[in-house]
Amino acid sequence: MGKKTIFITGASSGIGKETAKLFQSQGWQVIATMRNPANETELTQLENVLVSQLDVLDLASIERAVAEGIQTFGTIDVLVNNAGYGAYGPLESFSRDKIQRQFNTNVIGLLDMTRALLPHFRQNRSGILINISSIGGKMTFPLGALYHGTKFAVEGISESLHYEVAQFGGQVKLIEPGSIATDFGGRSFDFSNDESLSEYQPLIARFMGVMSGVMANASPARVVADVIYTAATDGKDQLRYTAGEDARLLLDSRRQADDATFIGGIKAQFGL
Repeated sequence: MGKKTIFITGASSGIGKETAKLFQSQGWQVIATMRNPANETELTQLENVLVSQLDVLDLASIERAVAEGIQTFGTIDVLVNNAGYGAYGPLESFSRDKIQRQFNTNVIGLLDMTRALLPHFRQNRSGILINISSIGGKMTFPLGALYHGTKFAVEGISESLHYEVAQFGGQVKLIEPGSIATDFGGRSFDFSNDESLSEYQPLIARFMGVMSGVMANASPARVVADVIYTAATDGKDQLRYTAGEDARLLLDSRRQADDATFIGGIKAQFGL
């Protein structure tokens, strides 16, 4: 049995990078893709790791990276759609360009990436597609219409697609992390505000307060990498995997509560 190969988007930091390092340490071949590979110093030193340029907004770069990966390692066994970011803020404060960028990155980019690898998976009559969703794909916080919209979309795409790829022996798996100590608070977090929209300012202040508390208890990215590794190797026909204790607690309470009760709890947390 030869080495297996995993293809990861958004591997320059956080969950993507931790996943690349974990799989490499377990003897996998890794195609670690990122927008600016010239800045990468750690992954380039590792054996059996191909660092490749890919921007999910650029179809040509997707096709190039997939071709390079197959040429280098022969076969790709697992795709991790990890590239993404969170746009938060009042909907009125976003330009249409920023709205499109959020959906193009988190949803269309994921679909383009998946479409680029599906023929390869189908030809091999196997392949695991792992999509990084979020607890934010099952429940919402205020000011996240765009981000939650994309993650709810990823949940629906993945659940439906899993019937499709099963026709040739493929699998789809969803990872639902809670708050993770990555740079989600930095470059992976795009907050928009227009202070002239005075009605929203008290909510924004409360949101910032709650989120700083949430991030203080965030799990390290390695927690998510471990769950991705489990999903890729457990041989189970399981669709959803939670990552982080906060994710498990929140998703359990979401499942058990009706809308009014759960949303009431979120309102109370945000002082609404």
